[in-house]
Amino acid sequence: MLPVMFRNSWFPTVFDDFFTNEVVPTTHRTAPAVNVKEDENAYTMEVAAPGLKKDFCRISINDEGNLCVAIENKFEHKEEDKKEHYLRREFSYTNYQQAYSLPDDVQKDGISAKVEDGVLTIVLPKQKKEEVKISRNIEIG
Repeated sequence: MLPVMFRNSWFPTVFDDFFTNEVVPTTHRTAPAVNVKEDENAYTMEVAAPGLKKDFCRISINDEGNLCVAIENKFEHKEEDKKEHYLRREFSYTNYQQAYSLPDDVQKDGISAKVEDGVLTIVLPKQKKEEVKISRNIEIG
């Protein structure tokens, strides 16, 4: 007969750290999903952050020329009812910071951003390539 291991999720054991399948233990972290689109005029980044307000966003270009996106979202769930007391309150503080390498053809002084419906949209316009047309008469010697 094989031994059966009962596991109670309310009371973790000392041995849980030794018998996990993960090589590197992870914490509960979340990073927003990022979509990147490209068309002939620009690259567009869409960062999903439900409940995000523009006051919580910082976008900059660092000394290395990378695009830095920082989001600090503070949400506190409060309901005031004097007849009852809380056994649990939910607080959520989410910070996200990421630096992105930009393609060489991005016009860095034309970058714009907006927040709408929980999506931070960053537009990275492409530099216009000027076609140099060389026309000249060639002298025949």
